[in-house]
Amino acid sequence: MTAQHDADATPQEHAVETVDRGSAVTQSDSFSDPGLPPHKPRQTDIHPAKEKRAERQVFLWFLLSMAGSVFAIFAYFAFPITEEDFGSVRINNLLLGLGLSLGLLGIGFGAVHWARQLMSDVEISEDRHPTHGSEQTRARAVEIFKLGDEESGFTRRSLIRNSLIGALALFPLPAVFMFRDLAPKQDAVEAISQTPWETGTRLAIDPTGTPIKASDVTIGSAFHVIPETLDSHAHDFLDQKALSVVLLVRMPEEQLHETEERKGWSYNGIVAYSKICTHVGCPVALYEQHTHHLLCPCHQSTFDVSDGAKVVFGPAARPLPQLPIAVDDEGYLVAQRDFTEPIGPSFWERLDHIDDEHPESSARTEDRA
Repeated sequence: MTAQHDADATPQEHAVETVDRGSAVTQSDSFSDPGLPPHKPRQTDIHPAKEKRAERQVFLWFLLSMAGSVFAIFAYFAFPITEEDFGSVRINNLLLGLGLSLGLLGIGFGAVHWARQLMSDVEISEDRHPTHGSEQTRARAVEIFKLGDEESGFTRRSLIRNSLIGALALFPLPAVFMFRDLAPKQDAVEAISQTPWETGTRLAIDPTGTPIKASDVTIGSAFHVIPETLDSHAHDFLDQKALSVVLLVRMPEEQLHETEERKGWSYNGIVAYSKICTHVGCPVALYEQHTHHLLCPCHQSTFDVSDGAKVVFGPAARPLPQLPIAVDDEGYLVAQRDFTEPIGPSFWERLDHIDDEHPESSARTEDRA
């Protein structure tokens, strides 16, 4: 009888009979949903006069934000920072900070007061359900968006809406003026188009400033060099040094490969190249005597000193600029003239600012770019 009953049972009934009862969970302490507590109306919900007052308060917060943003712009220009007066830094930061604080806090306090006093505070609950991209779901989303607009009063309360838009529009303006002054005072191309090297300027050891005689530079040696005329007490000393720092190397003359236009730029196998990498401007300071390679430690750009400092490896786009050198009557190494091309990283504007007196340098730079 039991076997016959099992055979006649439907698959669903059979599945119910074969459920492992040991895995079932019985909730003996379950309770019914108590629902949401009754809504307690606020004073602004009951009294129209208090609602209007709250609306004006929100407007005043947004108005204060706009005033703070305008004051920050005024303070930025009315109390500028001067190099001679350290007190100007304190005054500028204080007033600018006050203006920016009012601009940000006005928006924050106004938005919080708007939400607490004027937006609907009725609690609602929704049953969880699978998310579907049906037309009904999209229509419901639009309906909820419109409901939120009605409850917040964003469209209806034009005073709050317009003041909020004004506060949000004015608040970023102080940052725009501050970021504007982050731009360099001098055009970047003009700043690197010329260096302190001039005709007859002696090459000096960095950082002592001791002039270098050609006889002091032995084969395989490398010197970090700056112009002797640099004033270490000048306010722009570091800037001028960064432009003019040079690496001086000597190798056997038979291993030095020079192009026709660069013959005479070296002296008895001594060559000088800018120390500033043509990739992103790091100092090229590692010299390998046997291969005559200069290595930039930042991104491993490698330059062949024996062949015009051409790039043999790495991301650099062009060779290191060469400083033409000679020897004066006292045997000291001197510069024949400045670099014939701007030093430092490559960028698209630099071709317009290459020295017109040396067109061959312009052609070589354009080809390598």
